[in-house]
Amino acid sequence: MAQTTERAILFADLRGSTALYLKLGNKEAATVVTHSLAMLGQIIVRGGGRVVKTLGDGLMAVFDDAERVVASATELQDSLEKIAPVGEGLPTKAPAIKLKVAIAWGEMVEVDGDCFGDAVNVAARLIDLAGDNETLTTAQLLHQLPAEQLDLFRSIDKLHLRGRKEPVSVLRMENRRFGDTMSTMMMDALPSDMPDGVRLTWLGTERVFPTSAMPLVLGRSPQAHFCVSDSRASRSHARIESHSGQIYLSDLSYNGTHVKFDHDDQVLTLRRGTCTLHGSGIICLGAPPSDPSGTQIHFEVLSFSDTRPQ
Repeated sequence: MAQTTERAILFADLRGSTALYLKLGNKEAATVVTHSLAMLGQIIVRGGGRVVKTLGDGLMAVFDDAERVVASATELQDSLEKIAPVGEGLPTKAPAIKLKVAIAWGEMVEVDGDCFGDAVNVAARLIDLAGDNETLTTAQLLHQLPAEQLDLFRSIDKLHLRGRKEPVSVLRMENRRFGDTMSTMMMDALPSDMPDGVRLTWLGTERVFPTSAMPLVLGRSPQAHFCVSDSRASRSHARIESHSGQIYLSDLSYNGTHVKFDHDDQVLTLRRGTCTLHGSGIICLGAPPSDPSGTQIHFEVLSFSDTRPQ
C-alpha cells in the first residue's frame, strides 16, 4: 500500500551533451554520458540517497534526510572535474559537460519504486530554471537543515513555476564552484571599480536598480521586476544579480538570452548560462540583436558616485 511521507527529491541534469555528440560522434559521446550518469549515481548512493530513475541525460533521486541531500548536491557539483570528457581515445578539446541540480522537500508517495507528489513536481520545475553548474531549491528544504548549512543558500527571488498559481521562494546553493558558472565572462573588459547598480531602458520604460535591490527578474510576467510584453520572452526570462563586486546576467528561458556590448561586435548567447555585465549594451530576450522586432533592453552598469537611482 502506498504511503505518503516527507522526503527530498533531487533532479540532476547534464548540460552540453548535444555538443558532445556533434564533436565526438554517437558512440564516444554516449560512453561519456553513460559514465557521467553512473558516477553521479554512485555519489547519490554514497550520500544516503536512492536513484529512482534516469531521465535522458539526467536522473531523479530521493533522500530521507535533508542534510545528506545538500551534502550530496555539493559533491555532485564538485565532481565536474571528473566528468570532463577527456580520457583514452577522446579528444582533449571536447566540449565540457555542465551540471544543474534541483532539490525540493515535501510530501510524496512511492509506488512501485517511483515517486509522485508535490515535491517531485516542484523539483522538476526548478531544474528547468537552474543554470549551468547551479543548484536551486525552495524554502521548505531550509526548514529541515541545521544552522551550519543555512549559510550555503542565498535567496534569488519568488519565481513562478509552471503549474503553480502562486510564486515560490527559490534559493541557490553556493559552493566553491560558483565562479565556474561564469563561463562566458569577459575578464579583460571588467572595470576596476565596483558597480553600484544598473539602468535598464526599453521603449518608454527606464528604471535604475541598485545592487541592494538585486536579484531582479526580467520577463513577461506582471510580477517580474522589469516586465516586457513579448510572446518570445518567458515569464521569468533572465535574472540580474550582484555577487563578489560584479553584476551578472543569467538566462532562465527556453528561447535564450543574447547580450551585445557597446563598442563590441561580439554577441554572447546564453542558454541557461551566465555572463558578467559591464559598461553598456543591449540584452535581447528570445531573439538575437539582428532581429529588430525582438525585445532589446539597453543596459548601463552604474557607479552612483555620479548617478542617482530613480
